[in-house]
Amino acid sequence: MRVTVNPNLVEMEYAVRGPIPMRAAELEAQGRKTIPCNIGNPQALGQDPITFYREVISLLEAPGRIARERRLRGVTGVASEDLLDEYVLDVAEHVLAQMKTGLGAYSESKGPRFIREAVAAYIDRRDEVDGRVAVASDPDRIFLTNGASEGAMFILEILISGPDDGVMIPIPQYPLYSAAIKRCGGSLVGYYPDEERGWEMDREILEASLAEAKGRGVNVKAIVVINPGNPTGAILAEHSIGEVIDFAEEHGLLIIADEVYQHNVYGAEFVSFARVLGEREVSLFSLHSTSKGFYGECGHRGGYLEVRNAPLLQGYDLDFADALLKRASVSLCPNTVGQAMTYLMVAEPKEGSPPWERFVAERDAVLAALQDKATLIREALGEMRGVECFGRTGAMYLFPRLSGLPEGTGDFDYCMALLEETGLCTVNGSGFHQRPGTSHLRIAFLPPKEMLAEVLPRWIAFHNAYVG
Repeated sequence: MRVTVNPNLVEMEYAVRGPIPMRAAELEAQGRKTIPCNIGNPQALGQDPITFYREVISLLEAPGRIARERRLRGVTGVASEDLLDEYVLDVAEHVLAQMKTGLGAYSESKGPRFIREAVAAYIDRRDEVDGRVAVASDPDRIFLTNGASEGAMFILEILISGPDDGVMIPIPQYPLYSAAIKRCGGSLVGYYPDEERGWEMDREILEASLAEAKGRGVNVKAIVVINPGNPTGAILAEHSIGEVIDFAEEHGLLIIADEVYQHNVYGAEFVSFARVLGEREVSLFSLHSTSKGFYGECGHRGGYLEVRNAPLLQGYDLDFADALLKRASVSLCPNTVGQAMTYLMVAEPKEGSPPWERFVAERDAVLAALQDKATLIREALGEMRGVECFGRTGAMYLFPRLSGLPEGTGDFDYCMALLEETGLCTVNGSGFHQRPGTSHLRIAFLPPKEMLAEVLPRWIAFHNAYVG
């Protein structure tokens, strides 16, 4: 028996879980040790969760523990250090009181208002300049999501109405976007940031891409920007963000700003699209997630989508935010643990509170370790013939360019051979699309330093032998 299915779904590609990681799983099943650097999954590689987050979540999942913790205070034989701090209990009580029905019930489709208000307050703190924010974030225009990926998918499902509808995405790109555009039956319109200038982009790059798409009869509706970049790690300067906004305004495009790595800038400054946009009436959809940053809570699937200047829908008495609510309602609500994790991400413990010092120490240690590991890999790349790595370090990835590969081979062959030889699982640059005639790989700098110290010399030896 054969059944007719949606070809767009079958033909989707997602390289970060593609043939190379599949082969790594086979090697693991055979007893080989592999190092999974193919995906930004920090806790899978030993990053500890932030204590404050998990203490609160544990109480939300088992509310009876709150009263039990309080009953044990002062009981003979129970050490105070074995009990959770009163501040943690208070935060858990506050969340439960606001959610009313606990974590086991559906919430509003957008997510509870108190979490959306906390998200809006976080955005305003992040974007203020000289103590003020140009345009305050609106909780009614915030949607909690199952990670940023769901928010991106919601937008594209609504936006793409046929094969001639196009969305501009940066090349190289995170495969979520090419896969989502394919699934929705639209057209991918790539634009190429300048690698040798640190993956910067300017108006000329954007205009050339748009003109080419229009020449193919594509109706370009939106532009995606990932900042900091995935897979490149590039951190966009404020003037580049302004270029994108100017471009979108002139051509009537929506902007989808994927900003999930906004804490992964390692001493650089993160500037949001909302901050640069200010009072201008360009449609902006901003995405954030609990999966990245220093928190690394990928499995809890928390995130949010903020909408600014929602456009009206052609032929309907609705705007885009109304359509998003309809789409979110079909899914009933995001998972409630992810919602709670999103609240904790945007509502840190108060400075000076008992958990504050430990929270800051854990946060800073995670970010410092990520930077150290990126530096270690960059130094190793410098010992490999024909390898260059452009731009500042951001996000959780490096995207080195490989030159001098043997004739008849590409970066897929290189990455597969690297896996077989060293156990290091990376993703080939062609899995992210890339400028024709170039070869790359993406490596997540997440493994423990001692693991990197062991594998990097083997990678150097492999590479220099491979290119000859």
